[in-house]
Parts: sequence; C-alpha cells; structure tokens
Amino acid sequence: MLEGLCFEDFISGKVYTTDRRTITETDVVNFMTLCAFFEPLFMDLGYVETETPFKKRIAPGALTFSFAEGLTMLTRIIHNTGMAFLGVDMEIIRPVFIGDTISVEIEVVEKRETKKRDRGVITFLHRVKNQKDELVMEYKVKRMIRRRT
Repeated sequence: MLEGLCFEDFISGKVYTTDRRTITETDVVNFMTLCAFFEPLFMDLGYVETETPFKKRIAPGALTFSFAEGLTMLTRIIHNTGMAFLGVDMEIIRPVFIGDTISVEIEVVEKRETKKRDRGVITFLHRVKNQKDELVMEYKVKRMIRRRT
C-alpha cells in the first residue's frame, strides 16, 4: 500500500492538485438529510428564486469543505502519515451550485517542528475552484504529519 509523504518530504511553496468532482442533486439531498441542514436556502427552489440573489439552489459550504477534504485524501499525500487535523481558517468566496465541478490546489505554506521527534506540523493553503477556474473557497489547515524515524 502506498504511503503518504512524511514531514520532511513537504517543501514550502509546493502545490499539489486534486482530481475533480461534480456536486450533484443527490449529494446535496444526502448531505442535508445526514446533517439536518433543513434550510430553505438548500431545499426550496421557490424560496431561492424569490428571496436570494442566487436564483438557483446552492450547496452548503460545509458540503463543499467536506468534498474538498475528500479530494485531498484521494491525493494520498497524507495517507498513513497524517496524524491529526489541528484546525482550519476558512473563507467562502462564492457559492457552489448543484452541477458545479470542484477541484483543490493544496499549497504547503508553513512547516514547524515539534518537541516530539516523530511528528511535525504543516500548514496547507487549500484553494477550491469550480469548473470555470473561479475560486469558491479558500482555507488554511494545520495538520500533524508523521516524521521519518
């Protein structure tokens, strides 16, 4: 089984790109049901058409974030080397609509050694883009990553 990259392998400024994924109606309905996101903004087309500037249903930002993280996992860069998710600072730039296709650019922005010799902390900047290459979400995430022993 392929291993992910260790702390020492990550280079500041290096960018990794994920595969793409289209957000479907089924994705939104399943997410809303699973997480109890029963808001008219996500489920009532009449409300969206008359009460919002979007005029069509959008995907919840939490769903977009979850799918972006899933795409990140599929790169396998932290497979079996990621030890902990330490925090996130996120900005939603524009809505993601049903039918949009997202991908993620993952940039290594900071590395920090810890007192424990078997791990380090890396801050990544994730840029989530739609099929038009428009930025829809951006977030910095800190992850504890295994070091070579």
